[in-house]
Amino acid sequence: MGMRVTVSVFLSLVMSSIAFAADYRKLFREADPAVVVIYTVERQIAPGSRLGEVALPGLGSGFLIDKDGHVITAAHVVQTADLVQVEFVDGAKVTAAVIASDPVKDVALIKLDKIPENIEPARLGHSDKVSIGEEVFVIGAPYGLSHTLSVGHISARHANDQGTLGGVQAETFQTDAAINQGNSGGPMFNQRGEVIGVVSHIRSQSGGSEGLGFAVTSNAARDALFVSRMAWSGMSGTLLTGQLAEALNVPQESGYLVQKVASNSPASRMGLRQSRLPASIAGQELLIGGDIILSVGGVKISPGMMVEFREKSKDMESGELILLKVLRGGKIIALTAPFGK
Repeated sequence: MGMRVTVSVFLSLVMSSIAFAADYRKLFREADPAVVVIYTVERQIAPGSRLGEVALPGLGSGFLIDKDGHVITAAHVVQTADLVQVEFVDGAKVTAAVIASDPVKDVALIKLDKIPENIEPARLGHSDKVSIGEEVFVIGAPYGLSHTLSVGHISARHANDQGTLGGVQAETFQTDAAINQGNSGGPMFNQRGEVIGVVSHIRSQSGGSEGLGFAVTSNAARDALFVSRMAWSGMSGTLLTGQLAEALNVPQESGYLVQKVASNSPASRMGLRQSRLPASIAGQELLIGGDIILSVGGVKISPGMMVEFREKSKDMESGELILLKVLRGGKIIALTAPFGK
């Protein structure tokens, strides 16, 4: 009798395991078509000043959210890209344009020139309903291995308002699902096939997955891209304070040193100049020689200026001119740019 009970329990466990695996097969089949691989090209300063600029490829992931061709990804994947191309699971490649990006929260929205037929967009879930310990799965392109599935749990939820985790100032989920280079911008799904996070970064001493992955929550991404939406600038830079500001003769407490400017971006059309000379200042490696932004729309550059500028921008109309004060070659000049363009 005892033997029969043992065999029955064993068979029950096996059948449960098979059913569990089948659920992931079904979830993957339904979710995967909306997931895309993002290929970028951007100019970077090559090691050794004689080589000048070189075009380097980049890789990330993303997911289609509507039939108008909008794709959500991580800001750091596309922020300074000169070219963005998206590949679907069937191999179809489509060019895209960045239309919104919030580097502080590490989320971006791109618009495809066209989308393949019969692709069902991913559904954005409500991350406030997610519990610690909940099972999740991630689909992306780790190291270029496209449409790879990894499974794990929600390990923690972090408010992260101060950007202590990877510099991202947004609510994030911590997960033990395997995340590696190339997963950035990809979707984190719950067991209902809803996107509850946008993969952002990992913490690793080896450079690979160590079970410390982070994804911006879907509610934080939704707010950043559709409520307090930041237009894409096509620029990246470094905040200068303290010794860095003094060393570069910034005439106020803080400035923003322009590091990279994407071609044909709003920052490029505005006339902002990127840095080109590698240097080590106060123990920090960076490029110098570019414009140093002193104020945007009358708001002085400071560690917390983005909060103030966000509030001010709520009352601004699309196309309204924004004044930038810039330090260039020791002189302060003025540049203008249309807001939201």
